[in-house]
Amino acid sequence: MTEQKDIAVLAAEREKTIVKTSVIGILANVLLAAFKAFVGLVSNSIAVTLDAVNNLSDALSSVITIIGAKLGAKQPDKKHPLGYGRIEYLSSMIVAAIVLYAGITSLVESIKKIISPETADYSMVSLIIIAVAIGVKLILGVYVRSKGRKVNSGALIASGSDALFDAILSASVLASAIVFLIWGISLEAYVGVVIAGFIIKAGIEMMIETLNDIIGKREDAESIKELKQTICEEEAVLGAYDITLFNYGPSKNYASVHIELPDTLTVNDVDIITRRIQLNVYQKTGVILTGIGVYSYNTSDDEAAQIRNAIQKTVMSHEWALQLHGFYADTQNKTIRFDVVISFDIDRREAVEIMTGEVMALYPDYTVSIVPDFDVAD
Repeated sequence: MTEQKDIAVLAAEREKTIVKTSVIGILANVLLAAFKAFVGLVSNSIAVTLDAVNNLSDALSSVITIIGAKLGAKQPDKKHPLGYGRIEYLSSMIVAAIVLYAGITSLVESIKKIISPETADYSMVSLIIIAVAIGVKLILGVYVRSKGRKVNSGALIASGSDALFDAILSASVLASAIVFLIWGISLEAYVGVVIAGFIIKAGIEMMIETLNDIIGKREDAESIKELKQTICEEEAVLGAYDITLFNYGPSKNYASVHIELPDTLTVNDVDIITRRIQLNVYQKTGVILTGIGVYSYNTSDDEAAQIRNAIQKTVMSHEWALQLHGFYADTQNKTIRFDVVISFDIDRREAVEIMTGEVMALYPDYTVSIVPDFDVAD
């Protein structure tokens, strides 16, 4: 009950942080958009006007981030027993689409200005407002991105990075204004094209990143290493393999794993060990282990140990064989079984046929069962 309460409290705090940070972003972007729109219209500057539009799209992105966080925090129910966390990925996709649309629109308008140029007219007030906007965006970007990393919110991290990027773009607008005032060279429309290009690039990158989250991507090696180390802290565990993570939203990770245990343990021993592992993993990593499979390890059969060494040497001689585990040889009933992690460089069926043939050549009297595993995280 206490564990469930802790999860609920953490989820509520995370939602509160996302909403608060997003509201600050909305207010800052709306004010900046208003100032820049005024400067852009008064000075007849397409670059400043497009920068204002970009700020409005940032404000809209923050609104969608709030909606996504609110919906994603809904409690699990009968229809969605693992919760609504993945809604946040959909909100991130919408944010990416808005950014992409803003970039394409900006590009079209900038090209129009190149074809039909209009002279800009800057005042000192305009330049001061643009300079202040750069400072605000820098502070906002650092703040939003740090909060996003703290609560593991992809939408906030993206918004913070976008704000820092906006500060650079605004600096380019300021630079073009200064160039115009000193040398009389108008770079407005061309700067607008550059800004639009960067906005489009950011939108595409955000969309690809979110699509990867939705489709499912390889977990980073450090996360898998941490999980394995935590599982192997249990004294009886000889190895942890086949870790697969299932993501149901930011900070909502479920996993399954195979562990190797001595063949001398009772079912009751295994039950106690797996329960202890589940609790330890959750407390240290926040990952919920939904399934723990067990491999039996020969501990007292010298002949089985010799068979294992011979087979491991043969199998691991192939570059596409990345790991052998779950090995068990029953010398009485003449059976051998084991799993092999196979790279994506070879067809799985072909790999199994090759390994089976080689093992059968070594031990023709045995029945051989080989399970090919994907190179998911190792």
